[in-house]
Amino acid sequence: PIPLCALAVSDERPVSTQSTWAAPHVQVSTVDRRSQERYCRNNCARDGKTFTDAQGDVFRGFEVVEEACSVVSKMMGETVEHVSQGIDIYSYKQPLGVCAGICPFNFPAMIPLWMFPIAITCGNTFVIKTVRKRSPLSTMKLVELAKEAGIPDGVLNVIHGAHDTVNFICDDPTIKSVSFVGSNQAGEYIHARASKNHKKVQCNMGAKNHGTILPDADKEGALNQLAAAAFGASGQRCMALSTAIFVGDTKDWVYDLKAKAEKLNVNEGNSDDVDLGTRA
Repeated sequence: PIPLCALAVSDERPVSTQSTWAAPHVQVSTVDRRSQERYCRNNCARDGKTFTDAQGDVFRGFEVVEEACSVVSKMMGETVEHVSQGIDIYSYKQPLGVCAGICPFNFPAMIPLWMFPIAITCGNTFVIKTVRKRSPLSTMKLVELAKEAGIPDGVLNVIHGAHDTVNFICDDPTIKSVSFVGSNQAGEYIHARASKNHKKVQCNMGAKNHGTILPDADKEGALNQLAAAAFGASGQRCMALSTAIFVGDTKDWVYDLKAKAEKLNVNEGNSDDVDLGTRA
């Protein structure tokens, strides 16, 4: 069992204030920025990223934390007077309760930070499922930083595992919503199973990206962009370019692209001259 604490939620109304929900994220942002380089270096060692990739992973996560610091103003309800004789309308935005996120291995900082800062600021508690065999330590370090910043025990939880853990998240009635980022096969399964249990579900699933190179393209610029799109982050990102369509005479550029790929340096992510980390 894990502590599915609904600290900010009750059946009737929130037991703490919106400012209380948002306050820890100011500290999370401060603590994370103070620890940014150390965290990025650890990501290189644990997850096979290059230092540049790790910086991008963390930076984009920080952007969501900063948004969470100001999201309280967007949580206001609405009031309309006299919509009919003697009738006023008002609405409240209230927390769901316990929310869960199922995260992939390739962005162990950014994707959890897409999820739990907004969820907690909106008054919910959160459960993160890491990828047990690939990148659990980076997420655990992230949660340690969040705890250091003042998020109370039981508000942010981490569980590890594979299929049984996913089924638990989809089936447990305490968990009211599920967010997922990953492959189509897993996402379709999670969406179907969690929806069947009347949960709110959002699944961001795998993409297939194509690049079309026309004859009037700048050759060197196009090849550099293709190499970066195809091989950046070792190809382990949703927007990685997996297919290139060469139109007309550009078909001969394939050999130049191959030459660029062969020059990429594969090394440990903290090395100065690395192009591709060890994540494959």
